[in-house]
Amino acid sequence: MIALQDRKLALWYIGVAYIAFLIGTLMGLLQVFIRNDKLQLPAWLDYYQILTAHGVLLALIYTTFFIFAFFVTGMSKSIGTFGPKVRLVSWIGFWVTLLGTVLATAMIVAGEASVLYTFYAPLMASGWYYVGLALFVVGTWISSFALIGHYRVWRKNNKGELSPLFAFMTITTIILWLIACLGVVATVLFQYIPWAFGWTDTINVELSRSLFWFFGHPLVYFWLLPAYIAWYVIVPKILGVKVFSDSLARLAFVLFILFSIPVGFHHQLTEPGISNFWKFLQVVLTFMVIIPSLMTAFTMFANFEISGRKKGATGLFGWFKKLPWKDVRFTSIFIAMAFFIPGGAGGIINASFQLNEVVHNTLWIVGHFHITVGTPVAMTFMGLTFWLIPYLTGRKFTKSMQILAFVQIITWSIGMLLMSTAQHILGLLGAPRRTAFSNYNNHPSAMEWFDGILTSHVTMAVGGSILFLSAMILIYIVAMSMFLSPKALKVEDQVEFPMAESDKTHTPKWLENWWIWIGIAFALIIIAYAIPLSSMIMHAPPGSEGFKTW
Repeated sequence: MIALQDRKLALWYIGVAYIAFLIGTLMGLLQVFIRNDKLQLPAWLDYYQILTAHGVLLALIYTTFFIFAFFVTGMSKSIGTFGPKVRLVSWIGFWVTLLGTVLATAMIVAGEASVLYTFYAPLMASGWYYVGLALFVVGTWISSFALIGHYRVWRKNNKGELSPLFAFMTITTIILWLIACLGVVATVLFQYIPWAFGWTDTINVELSRSLFWFFGHPLVYFWLLPAYIAWYVIVPKILGVKVFSDSLARLAFVLFILFSIPVGFHHQLTEPGISNFWKFLQVVLTFMVIIPSLMTAFTMFANFEISGRKKGATGLFGWFKKLPWKDVRFTSIFIAMAFFIPGGAGGIINASFQLNEVVHNTLWIVGHFHITVGTPVAMTFMGLTFWLIPYLTGRKFTKSMQILAFVQIITWSIGMLLMSTAQHILGLLGAPRRTAFSNYNNHPSAMEWFDGILTSHVTMAVGGSILFLSAMILIYIVAMSMFLSPKALKVEDQVEFPMAESDKTHTPKWLENWWIWIGIAFALIIIAYAIPLSSMIMHAPPGSEGFKTW
């Protein structure tokens, strides 16, 4: 069990994460009924207000706070208890992040920031909303540097050794996060805040969007890499095997640093201010990210087969039956992995220049987002939650809670399958995203969105309702694990942190030479961004004043 102070820090992170999760999922439930014309909001509440809250609270707040809880716990477990300085800086980071969260959320609740998750200019929120976002990012940086400091102490005390795989992967994710945030920090500090407070009259819209997506796409991998850590390090322990290949795992994470950042233009393929050459270059780099993802898939199925063969499996697929399906820690993550297959395929479509033209501003994108972040990432986090909180609190994960956990992941899977499938099909039929209900004066094309069995907003609402039910079951499990479940007084009742052994014997030490990878990453970023961003600055149009459309 990790130190009490480290446990408290992790539990505070988890508590904030699930408060955000509770509010965010409620906002999602309201949306699916509004889009189906089954719910009218009161005058004081706006659709775009709840859409903004849903995106920010789930995609940014829930994920980030949970990720840092996982990192704090795993780093303390893998390389030792935090020292006093690291712990102090970690708490400072937590409170600054929380302050930014509360300030930004308050602006959304007050109706001063209905600018959606992407906060595209020229929509203008209150300046305090952007201050909240800035504090949120700065807080995560402080927490990140605390973890890096803890890692450096370990390296100093263990010279010449490769760090444990969990620690290596955590630092990789943090490096990616720190570099990616440079884009959003630049646009918020030097564009949005002066503009929103009236210190400047206009904003360079194209530059602001490009800097956002410099951050926005690697943000996806900031969500995904902690899930990959669980897949690489946690799942093998549950299966009873070692990490398949320590060097392959480290190389896959290094490749994410290199190729996940200089790809933001593939979110801007329909925007006219960027030349086709730079869009094409970043699309190519986008497809490079497929390589570490396929390496991860290969590793996972290798672990599955090795585990099954150890248990006596025969035949080509006999190992499948031998997997620990009765262990919710495994089953939840396996389902998450399975959802990532169609999610990844949809990502290839989104990043393809011609195909993106068809789906870009449609519900297809919303369906893709939910089947990638809302399932592989979120369900992996759920699978971690089932044992992480009892591990931190020292409480039992009782049989009744295990049964509820299975109900939760099954209902989440069904709800997401219904909702995301409907959104993909509705997108192909032309249903727009970022809109409330509209039948476009009963246009025949729009009527198709409300008629079919799997192709309608009704199906999307049914799926969203099941997801909300699943979310409430998860909140109940979280509350029980944190406060109400009986203490695990016997050793056999105590929940472990399942961390697999990793053979580092044949792992090249240059894989942990961070300056090489950070240098290459910045070189790729300069190649992909220097000329187009400088052109946006030097040849900027007059700019746009702010607009408030709500």
